[in-house]
Amino acid sequence: MAVTALRLIGATKSYDRTVALDGLDLTVEEGRFFVIFGPSAVGKTTALRTISGLVRVDRGSVELFGRDVTHAPIAGRGVSMVFQTFALYPHLTVYNNLAYPLREARVPSAEISRRVKEVAEMLRIGHVLNRKPATASGGEQQRVALGRSLIQRPKLLLLDEPLTNLDAKLRHDMRAEFKRLHREFGITIVYATPDELEALSMGDEIAVMRQGKVVQVGSPDELYDRPRDVYVATKIGAPAMNIIAARRGREAAAIDLPFGEVRVDAAKSHWASVTAGAAAGDSFLFGIRPYDLKLTQSSGYSGEVRLVEPLGDLTVVDVHAGGADLKMVLPEAQAAGVRHGDRLNFAFDAAHAHLFRPGDGAALG
Repeated sequence: MAVTALRLIGATKSYDRTVALDGLDLTVEEGRFFVIFGPSAVGKTTALRTISGLVRVDRGSVELFGRDVTHAPIAGRGVSMVFQTFALYPHLTVYNNLAYPLREARVPSAEISRRVKEVAEMLRIGHVLNRKPATASGGEQQRVALGRSLIQRPKLLLLDEPLTNLDAKLRHDMRAEFKRLHREFGITIVYATPDELEALSMGDEIAVMRQGKVVQVGSPDELYDRPRDVYVATKIGAPAMNIIAARRGREAAAIDLPFGEVRVDAAKSHWASVTAGAAAGDSFLFGIRPYDLKLTQSSGYSGEVRLVEPLGDLTVVDVHAGGADLKMVLPEAQAAGVRHGDRLNFAFDAAHAHLFRPGDGAALG
């Protein structure tokens, strides 16, 4: 039976007139690599600081491993947090930065030495132990900050956008490092990021946040294949899902798009009840992912190429079709001859499309 490591229940926090958390509910099982994902200012950092005890909620509760810690002090929670800024002591060596929390906890010197060497070996930073942090690379400094948290052997590790200050190559390397450490330590990790690639490549489970709330929780595949609304649909997947204004056709079995018609009976069968209950001309939002648009020789739909973006083995092509702007992702070989101003014929499998309500963007069917 799975053990619940963390539970936030109706967590609410405001700063003057700014609502940082708005009744946030969150559950994380022990041993998971759990990602909180969303753009800036949605409440990710406030959520982590609430879990750690650095922020006290106005309403709601925080539970760690079945214990209510809403009003408990930071010490004793079994939680450690790595911040976006590395927050290393510049006047101390790497060794002493790692040892500092253990000395504060009055751990015997021999045990400190053993654990520092153990963590340094695990994080591959043994060669910088006698150096000051400023002389280490960005990736090494990030490992030191991580090591200072891991050396305390927390039950729950919180990571607040820890890769933001690293270059692209280091971010790639550190993503792999975090996953490796998660496997080896078996620790429960809650990782906050605004970066979709980090979220999808690292998270066992992802909570998508918006305006202080979680709008959907699921695996990367679940969020990609079954977004709950337009917000999630456009945040998960790159390039973002094409969202197109659509209407129910004269027949209940048809949806009219700016560039043509989609037959409901050729799409998801459960759309039939949605469109049957709508009047001709009623509005919908129609979503199709760029990877699901395919070139055809003649049949299907047609549009004009507005932009071609080569990305190595793939190319993103912007197409204007009947008043709608679409993105397509094509293999390099198919896109080699595509130029600005060309007319392209394209098609898609309607079974891979999505239908949303225009008012609140909720998924239909």
